[in-house]
Amino acid sequence: MPQKISIITINYNNKKGLEKTIQSVVCQTEMDYEFIVIDGGSTDGSKELLESYLEKLDYWVSESDTGVYNAMNKGIKVAKGDFIIFMNSGDCFYANTVLENVKPLLVDEYDIYYGDNYKIKPYSKRKKTYPERLSFTFFYSSCINHQSTFIRRQLFFDYFLYNENLKIVADWEFFIYTICVENRPYKYLKMTISNYDFTGMSSLKSNKSLVDSEKSIVFNTYFSLFLEDCKLIDLIKSKRIQQILYIREFKIPWKLFKGIINFLAFFQSKKSI
Repeated sequence: MPQKISIITINYNNKKGLEKTIQSVVCQTEMDYEFIVIDGGSTDGSKELLESYLEKLDYWVSESDTGVYNAMNKGIKVAKGDFIIFMNSGDCFYANTVLENVKPLLVDEYDIYYGDNYKIKPYSKRKKTYPERLSFTFFYSSCINHQSTFIRRQLFFDYFLYNENLKIVADWEFFIYTICVENRPYKYLKMTISNYDFTGMSSLKSNKSLVDSEKSIVFNTYFSLFLEDCKLIDLIKSKRIQQILYIREFKIPWKLFKGIINFLAFFQSKKSI
């Protein structure tokens, strides 16, 4: 049975980006989708722009909210599709055929489908390719992007909506929880889904201290027993240790490698006392 897709766009005072996103959606060759726009009470003409696209929108609202995740939750609550993808203002589908190519792949077997994207900055464009197998280690330092991910809507009601107390990592929290804690089935789509605008709210994710602070809250909530292991991950990924062990140049037996890492972790813990 074909799966219905809900496209949710969040916007606040980004009229230019909003029109770019709307055009990307309405130009899709697959037209059987639901299009929802949640505007945060913009004063830059975004509301008037939405009024000019009334025939293309299934639902829209322009009203104040408490932040991006509050707006995203508003979209989730009114969506009627089987799967949701967030294509926020400034983000675009990579090609006009994305939905046409993806829709036949959305089946009951998986709850999360994710693909690749291009991170777009004013003077650069970089391809982001994701692994087929996700893990706690992957989410520890990375995340799949909601602009390139189709999420079964029911997951939000089976578990939780986005955490509105978090300003940056609530989508990361949702993914790491549903995949690493609840073990919900996922599938990698071997295709590029979106051009990801990295000039707006997403650029805040370069604020490492805030990201680390919010991630720490999530780790302590769901993965407190893993915190010591997380320190090992940091050690393993550190350039200093990679240089010492010449991991890339020599084949080091796993037992020896693990023994060295454990020794260094023990030494580091003694040093911090």
